[in-house]
Amino acid sequence: QVQLVESGGGLVQPGGSLRLSCAASGTIVRINAMGWYRQAPGKERELVATITSDGSSNYADSVKGRFTISRDNAKNTVYVQMNSLKPEDTAVYYCNAAGTYYTGSTIYYPPFLSWGQGTQVTVSS
Repeated sequence: QVQLVESGGGLVQPGGSLRLSCAASGTIVRINAMGWYRQAPGKERELVATITSDGSSNYADSVKGRFTISRDNAKNTVYVQMNSLKPEDTAVYYCNAAGTYYTGSTIYYPPFLSWGQGTQVTVSS
């Protein structure tokens, strides 16, 4: 299977910056889309940004112009650079990845959709 591990969360003052990383590992054949989501207390999980294997990205309106998603395909890693952070950005941030993985057969590579364990981002003075 495929595992995702996030890092980079923490406490930051309003207007500050953080960079989150998420590394995928396992018997990966190909990762198509990777993304970041977040869940604030008492709210549903929401999309932050996604990026495809060719670099096409998509952002939630609430983070456009402040967050930048990127990925290193050679390292199976996705990043999100978060600038001009606001208290309303406080949440647990999760990464996910979708693609195909190797199970021992070269005839068929089944799809996977994996989530990381989440990393806390707190924006507060």
